[in-house]
Amino acid sequence: MIIKQRKINGIFEIVLSPLQDHRGFFMRTYDQRLFAQHGLNLDWVQDNQSYSKKKGTVRGLHFQFPPHGEIKLIRVLLGEIFFVFVDLRKNSPTFGQWDHLVLSSKKNQMVYLPKGFALGSCTLTDHSTILYKMGHYYVPESCGTIQWNDPDLAIDWPVKKAILSSRDAKAQSFKDFSKKWGGLE
Repeated sequence: MIIKQRKINGIFEIVLSPLQDHRGFFMRTYDQRLFAQHGLNLDWVQDNQSYSKKKGTVRGLHFQFPPHGEIKLIRVLLGEIFFVFVDLRKNSPTFGQWDHLVLSSKKNQMVYLPKGFALGSCTLTDHSTILYKMGHYYVPESCGTIQWNDPDLAIDWPVKKAILSSRDAKAQSFKDFSKKWGGLE
């Protein structure tokens, strides 16, 4: 298992190392000691799984307001998915900037996302499944959403016409979020 810092501080790509033989493989997907060495969260309180039927399904950009900010450890169990992370941390030098990573069930990698980020995803294959380890419980009344295709963020999505939920279709702009909240603590 290799843990690598991404270009925005706090986001880590985790490359897994499966041990394979004629029977299949064995793979460690979490190591508390290694996470502690990198200063990463050790307390997971909830696991969530998300399934999308169709290629081009976009979820997000989702976040939770303090004090319910979510730390996430994300892994694709089936398919291939484009993930985007937008820095919403109020005093961050990278506020409003984004990074992305394509995760695949074949690539054996994960991403660690700290509090203060909006998360979006776009399925690149039909029948895609994501597993999330969560560092905080889901609190529906603390949820926020920013438009997936917000022009101020200018995210380079791999799809032009997305399959969206009604909630995501009526999300606020990044400009409105910034004006109203100024970012997340």
